[in-house]
Amino acid sequence: MASNKNLMTESGKKELEKELNHLINVRRPEIIKQIQEAREQGDLSENADYDAAKNVQAQVESRIKEIQDTLSNVKIIKEEKGSTSGKAVTVGSTITIKDYQDGKSYTYKIVGAIESDPSQNKISNECPLAKCVIGKKVNDEVNVKGIEEPYKVKILQISN
Repeated sequence: MASNKNLMTESGKKELEKELNHLINVRRPEIIKQIQEAREQGDLSENADYDAAKNVQAQVESRIKEIQDTLSNVKIIKEEKGSTSGKAVTVGSTITIKDYQDGKSYTYKIVGAIESDPSQNKISNECPLAKCVIGKKVNDEVNVKGIEEPYKVKILQISN
């Protein structure tokens, strides 16, 4: 069974690597120190500090493994800079669209699922809007389907 690659931008990969480095070189030693200090308190069977530190350790180790697994199977999305006239929307593009429902314009960056963060206007290439605009060009009108209430948008700008 072929495994799917984790699509990421170069900046997204660097952020994950930064988090991994922090967890391994800062958080892990802090937690080890907390566990050692808790052990010095004596009886571990009723030691809340020890239990808490072990729980945090398990969470950190789980996150380290998750990041390592993600990075071991990553495919970098090429972010081409420069003119985008005539170019189509791709994963890695930043698009500005006009939503015909409310008449407003919105700007989104299309990223891999791992990097998606709607609060920062980063949408997954797997979301209905991204699926519908990928491959389209400026001034194309698109019906966004695959959701409860389909809607129509117009691509106003594409930048990479």
